[in-house]
Amino acid sequence: MERGEIHAGRGGLVEQAVPEEAEELWTENGHDHVGWFCVSTDPFPCPAPGCEFVAVFMTAAHLVLVWEEQDDPNLLRHAQRAKEVGRNPRIISYEVDFGPSASYYAWEAAGRPVHGVRGK
Repeated sequence: MERGEIHAGRGGLVEQAVPEEAEELWTENGHDHVGWFCVSTDPFPCPAPGCEFVAVFMTAAHLVLVWEEQDDPNLLRHAQRAKEVGRNPRIISYEVDFGPSASYYAWEAAGRPVHGVRGK
């Protein structure tokens, strides 16, 4: 891979792609979130220095963030923010093939860990 070259990926394709910050949120049974909703976006790189992961969903620590309800105010707020920064968001139903997932509210309760960025 050339330096600066961007390759789209999904956190679930390679186990090592899920960083340490997400270990407490990641469950190997992605089936728990099937039918929940996530935000698909244009590819964007992980903010961690040296990390080559490129997300195609709204993620945190390489986990696809999911919400139970399609009209959840936080889902809509995050999708709107992604639209404002040009990421072309689309709210879709989560599928296991998208990669490991985390409930938005579990992520929030864990302090909002993001790979390479300190949570609140």
